[in-house]
Amino acid sequence: MSTPLIILIVVILVLVLMYNSLVNKKNQVENIFASVDIQLKKRYDLIPNLVASVSKYMEHEKSLLEEVTKLRADANKANISDEKKIELDAKISSALGSLMIAVENYPDLKANENVMHLQRTLNEVEEQISASRRAYNQAVTDYNNAIEMIPTNFMASAMNYKRKQVFEIVEAERKNVDVKKLFNS
Repeated sequence: MSTPLIILIVVILVLVLMYNSLVNKKNQVENIFASVDIQLKKRYDLIPNLVASVSKYMEHEKSLLEEVTKLRADANKANISDEKKIELDAKISSALGSLMIAVENYPDLKANENVMHLQRTLNEVEEQISASRRAYNQAVTDYNNAIEMIPTNFMASAMNYKRKQVFEIVEAERKNVDVKKLFNS
C-alpha cells in the first residue's frame, strides 16, 4: 500500500469520526431537550389546577394569577423555538416562585389539603426539571465546545451547526436571600 493512499484513508477516517461526533452531540442535545420538554409539560399541566385552587382565596393577587395563566398559554403554543421555550421557562419559574411566596400570606390556603398536595407535586416536578436542565446544559456545553474547537469547528460550520442556548436562572434569583427580611415579614 502506498503512503499517499494510507494518508488519504487516515484523513477520511478522521473526517468520518469528526462528522459522527458532531451528529452524536447534536442528537444528544435534542434528546435531552425533549426530556426537559416533558418535565415542563408536567408543570404546565399542574398550573390550571393550582390557579383554580388558589384563585378563590387570593383575590389580591389576581394579576399574578393572570400572569401565570398567560405564560402557561404562551408556553403551550405550537411551534415555538427552543430559545423561546427556555425564555418562557425562566419567566414561569419566577412567576410560580412569586405565587408560592404569596400563598404563605394566606393561612386558610396553606391549610388547604388540595393546595398542599399541589405544592408537593409541583416541588417534585421542579426537582425533575432541575435535574433535566443540568443534563441539558451539560450536553449543550459539550456540543458548543465541539462546534467551537479546532478542528471540528470547520466541519460544524460546513454543516451549519449553530451554538445552542443553555438554561440560566433569571437575574432576580441570583440575588442573595435577605433572611432577616423574611423573618420580619
